[in-house]
Amino acid sequence: MICLSLGFAFSQSKIIPVFISGQDGYKSFRIPAIIKAPNGDLLAFCEGRVNGGADFGHVNIVMKRSKDHGKSWSALQIVATNDSLQAGNAAPVVDLTDPAYPHGRIFLFYNTGNEPEGDIRRGIGRRLVWYKTSTDNGKTWSEPVNITSAVKKPDWRSYANTPGHAMQFMWGKYKGRIYVAANHSEGDPLPHFEDYKAHGYYTDDHGKTFHLSADVSFPGGNENMATELCGNQMMLNLRNQKGEPRCRIIAISSDGGVHWDTTYYDRQLPDPVCQGSIITLGCKHTNTFLAFCNNDDTVHRKDLTVRISFDSGKTWVRKYLVDKQGESTAYSDIVKLSRHKIGVLYERKDYSGIAFRVIKWRRG
Repeated sequence: MICLSLGFAFSQSKIIPVFISGQDGYKSFRIPAIIKAPNGDLLAFCEGRVNGGADFGHVNIVMKRSKDHGKSWSALQIVATNDSLQAGNAAPVVDLTDPAYPHGRIFLFYNTGNEPEGDIRRGIGRRLVWYKTSTDNGKTWSEPVNITSAVKKPDWRSYANTPGHAMQFMWGKYKGRIYVAANHSEGDPLPHFEDYKAHGYYTDDHGKTFHLSADVSFPGGNENMATELCGNQMMLNLRNQKGEPRCRIIAISSDGGVHWDTTYYDRQLPDPVCQGSIITLGCKHTNTFLAFCNNDDTVHRKDLTVRISFDSGKTWVRKYLVDKQGESTAYSDIVKLSRHKIGVLYERKDYSGIAFRVIKWRRG
């Protein structure tokens, strides 16, 4: 059932708590990411923050599993740690094109840090980039592989994956390429966060080697996510850390995310300077069906909303409110469940937990 409310279509599906702050030995859970495993299970990742809500500290990457399309969730599993320091920015993706793993292999990209982000921007401490893999749908994980030297330039300081899911090209010229959207700071801190820029890194050989993209030209480009477009194109959807204008930044690539043909502000996508998430739903002729999720406000983190585009992001003609109007919401990630269903994993109620909700969308 869908009810119209102040311009929104509001999904009446149940809100399911997944991670609740204060439980399982963690004061706070933040930064959700979600994928569908090769066997159909949903895997929900986030940062389990042991001592409080701060980004830096004793932070583990934790995971829960749903075998019933998000109606119920398993006990918590720790999947990546950095001793008593920070492991975060989980960016999971399923590799479905490696002949060595015909049943699929999951990659989990993540970052570690030994100082707070503000100090790292000033040249104190360091951020590293890693991945783990799983060949049994996330039940067990390989030892971590450090890929920092391949995907982080020596003069970059702060560094973070997307956060949210990474992607794999599923058709066309770049089929099989695994792509992780990321961002970094370069040089001393600048006013309005202009030392930040977005970029991506990718592998065409299933994790054996990695390569860097060009930077997105707009200064202040921060947390971002990549998705495939029809016709061998790719889109990055970015947080604008400068804060003005209060909307998303879009970058389009026609060479698999190596270079950027065009970059622009999308004023159809207002944003309060926060993370957002995007997925490809499918193609029809040259048009890509996309779903995008963020907080539908220019000031406050509230009114988390899924928008649907049927023309590769040129227009956004459907709008579905995820949580009730005025409710505090923040970071999210989205996953395609079926032809007309999207799963949303998101922060709500002043970061008191991470919940899951199914959104049904329609074409006509």
